Amino acid sequence: MTNRYKALIYAALIGLITVTIFLGFLIGLDNKLSWLLIGVLLVIPWIYKQTKQSKIIKWKAEYSVGVESLDLDHQKLITLLNQFNTAYDYDMGEAFEHESLRDLIAYTEYHFSREEKMMADSSYPDLDEHKKQHQLMIDKIRQIETKYQQVGHDAFQEVSEFLSGWLINHINGTDKQYTQHLNKNGIS
Repeated sequence: MTNRYKALIYAALIGLITVTIFLGFLIGLDNKLSWLLIGVLLVIPWIYKQTKQSKIIKWKAEYSVGVESLDLDHQKLITLLNQFNTAYDYDMGEAFEHESLRDLIAYTEYHFSREEKMMADSSYPDLDEHKKQHQLMIDKIRQIETKYQQVGHDAFQEVSEFLSGWLINHINGTDKQYTQHLNKNGIS
């Protein structure tokens, strides 16, 4: 069940409880059921927060690759990924989902080219392998975009799961491997 449907269920439950409370108070202000339901109503947001499956990724200092401009790029990528995940989770409509995915892909391609240029300018020895990983990621997203034409909204779940895992693993793995090399070559 998506977050959107959970939110709708909780909203309906809150509406039903609210109506019941008011009907109970029509009988009298000493109606114990109404007071009990007020307590339940106060607890519902906490329950919702506990059961909501959040895909929001927060930037952590441990994600830093030691190059300020690339760290800023990575922070922006996380923000764009969170925007896409929110658009998908709450089924905000095809146009918004596509726009957030296009923004994410465009900035990812910009970041990859910038990162690859820094590596090329400093003669990074594993540049070709790093480029291959970047290209595989872009190819995978393009495949899922094509799948969207056939399947619709649900194809984006694959994008969400893939990118959420890939981005952090890539930053903490492959990207951290170039830190020392770039820093030695005056890029920080």
